[in-house]
Amino acid sequence: MNVVITGANRGIGLGFVKHYLARDCYVWATYRSEHGGLHEIDNDRLRCIQWDVTDEISEARLKTMEMPDSIDLLINNAGIYGPKKAHGQSFDSVTAETMLEVFDVDCVGALRVSQALSTRVITARGVIANMSSKMGSNEDNTSGGGYAYRAAKAALVIVSRSMALDLAVDGVKVITLHPGWVSTDMTDNSGLIDVVTSVVGLSRVIENIDDYELGAFVAFDGQRVPF
Repeated sequence: MNVVITGANRGIGLGFVKHYLARDCYVWATYRSEHGGLHEIDNDRLRCIQWDVTDEISEARLKTMEMPDSIDLLINNAGIYGPKKAHGQSFDSVTAETMLEVFDVDCVGALRVSQALSTRVITARGVIANMSSKMGSNEDNTSGGGYAYRAAKAALVIVSRSMALDLAVDGVKVITLHPGWVSTDMTDNSGLIDVVTSVVGLSRVIENIDDYELGAFVAFDGQRVPF
């Protein structure tokens, strides 16, 4: 199986890389600027690719990356939180620049990558998994703040749903994921679960995608996330 994972140099993305390599998959792992934990993996089935998801990319560039002609699973994991709540995402401090920066990575980035790789995913009649967050759930928002991150992740749920409907005719299945509160750099290692627990759960959801409606928003434990 051919798997492409964005934002794969640390955290949940790196966890996905290790998970699918352990299952004898071929993995194309992308990173923005630093290899991070990918440097520590020695596996002939891993290809590491520098790809900033905010960049437009041509077919010629994809060929230089040696992307496979057929992609069974695309995981749009790349994302940023942006400034912490007290330093840029409170009502009084959040700026248009912050909103647009986070939105470009966390929402538009997933769409941009999916568009670039769509023919390859269609060839495989594959799966696209978009990494959102429960923080993007309007119903779950009981604390406010986090303006840029919440808005971008909420928008990704909508984009993902449209992708699911539009690509279904081509045999492509799309799902939106919530990884849980995971101990990573993004959460300052303050999460409730570790990366392995999250990744194992998320991969199980992906494997059982037929159990969910088109573009469903599903947590690592298999439960639907209210939106």
